[in-house]
Amino acid sequence: MTNILTLWGLLMKKSSTSHQKAGETKVRTIGIVAYEGMETLDLTGPLDVLTLTSYGLQQTGATDENVYPHKVLAKKPGPVSAYNGLKIYADCAYSDVHDNLDTLIIPGAPDVNCVLSDPLLQDWVRTMAPKVRRIVSVCTGAFLLAESGLLDGRCATTHWAYCDRLSTDYPSVQVEADRIFLQNDFIWTSGGITSGIDLALALVEEDWGREVALSTAQYMVMYLKRPGGQTQFSAYLIKESTNHPDLRSLLMWIMEHPAEDLRVEALAERMAMSPRNFARIFHAETGLTPAKFIEKVRVDSARQYLGDANVRIETAGIKAGFGDSEQMRKAFIRNLGITPTEYRARFGPSDQQPLPAVAEKFMSELSDKLSDF
Repeated sequence: MTNILTLWGLLMKKSSTSHQKAGETKVRTIGIVAYEGMETLDLTGPLDVLTLTSYGLQQTGATDENVYPHKVLAKKPGPVSAYNGLKIYADCAYSDVHDNLDTLIIPGAPDVNCVLSDPLLQDWVRTMAPKVRRIVSVCTGAFLLAESGLLDGRCATTHWAYCDRLSTDYPSVQVEADRIFLQNDFIWTSGGITSGIDLALALVEEDWGREVALSTAQYMVMYLKRPGGQTQFSAYLIKESTNHPDLRSLLMWIMEHPAEDLRVEALAERMAMSPRNFARIFHAETGLTPAKFIEKVRVDSARQYLGDANVRIETAGIKAGFGDSEQMRKAFIRNLGITPTEYRARFGPSDQQPLPAVAEKFMSELSDKLSDF
């Protein structure tokens, strides 16, 4: 493991040197808030990105310091229980920290009430805001920033399943539901759970440049910039959003038969309703028009077919109910932000090389790169 980390660190050498100015020291102290019931990965994901980046930079000789020292801050020092029962040890009480933080990270929790349970923490965050260079929220950590008034008049995001609540509870916040992360001045917010890793890579890119961030992303087997929005791989739950039993059955049927005639007139006939009344009830129960729901179903169906190397892209479109490949392309761009071709290239079947062949190829490429040093 150590040898692999060392090799990875060496691969960062040229990029880190080109971004760093002579004699410049970039030590940025990170404060990470911990509280009872938090989501573990919201804390550990960004921390691993920053720690691995620092390790790589030290391995290259770009710096001999830990460029991202961190403090875990809680109501008091000692163990804090995450929602999964894991204990996170807090270095000190947040109330004892008054300055010398560069970046403050607020993790989220599955239960938003845990995020909002400490009014003193809200006051402290509000006080620290003008003293730090960046404030970052992961997942539902955005609710703490909103409750502290820091998101008033700003664009922000949170976990896709909590965006409606954030918008309802804090109407002065402009919620962008499908963003992986976004920056508004010195405040960064991110979507659900793993998106905190995407955001942390963006922080590394801001601090050290794209190539260093890319090296860290490659080591973590991550995209530097993930394609699509945060709902791209979320569970398909719209069918559960209605208590109307006949409509729920229809939604299930649509999902199982995406290539059928799904015009409003045909669906209304199945429900023994007029098209107008059907469209009204459908939207009231699901929050979507029939056309938008059907498009989402067909995109989801096409994604499954694109995972099969034996199915051509054009065939995937037909099987999913799209009239032609151009309709599918436009629907993918609207819903995922990428084309079907890009989707298959990034998320489709791999070459499925045997593991020894993959390892041999990887080590050969490493040797070629390291020969430059």
